[in-house]
Amino acid sequence: MPVLALDTSAAVTVALVGEDGGRLASRASEERRRHAESLAPLIAQVLAEAGVDRSELTAVVAGTGPAPFTGLRVGLVTARTLGLALGVPVLGVPSLDALAVQAVSDLGLTPGDEILATSDARRREIYWARYRVIAHEGPHGVPVVETLAGPDVARAGFVAQDQLVEGPVVVVGEGAMLYADFLPVADDAPLVPDATVLARIALARRAEDFDQPAEPLYLRRPDVQEPTNRVIPATGVTV
Repeated sequence: MPVLALDTSAAVTVALVGEDGGRLASRASEERRRHAESLAPLIAQVLAEAGVDRSELTAVVAGTGPAPFTGLRVGLVTARTLGLALGVPVLGVPSLDALAVQAVSDLGLTPGDEILATSDARRREIYWARYRVIAHEGPHGVPVVETLAGPDVARAGFVAQDQLVEGPVVVVGEGAMLYADFLPVADDAPLVPDATVLARIALARRAEDFDQPAEPLYLRRPDVQEPTNRVIPATGVTV
């Protein structure tokens, strides 16, 4: 039965896959400031292309970031709403995990190779995590990686100082692409998570009873916060 996957940590990507991980349909939008407007039409398009009614879905998979607050929230709220309405589980997969797994397949990496996956955190910072390849092809044909460090957020120069001295590492993701002077991106490296890969990871982990909470990885507080009461000095007035 089909599984719907979506990621709004960077670009908006949506995919529909079968229980065997085979891709049935996929769509993507490069719009970075209108996640809410882009996501629903893409979901409708992949369902229509595959000839699948949403009532046939057996699970919804969502990328959990890390990512800026607003875009990530759109994807997770949509996934949770669909899961609740359809009575199906919502599975969360870190978006950087998907990027690292993509890199194994796209770049032909082998066990022991290490990957630095990055994404744009804005404010001249990047989100990053470092991985080691465990198996080029694990359960359900999905590459297996383990997290060595991160996820975290920092300026690209600091990440380069900390991680490039730790030994050979393959750098992937658009976070590094934005700061290539510090972090040289591998040729043909994946830049944004693919929702198809996200779904395949979730299916493989579900088969192993891996806990997959659909909880966001923000790593820092949102830009807009609820104001708190404070006292103006010398007046005693609380505002």
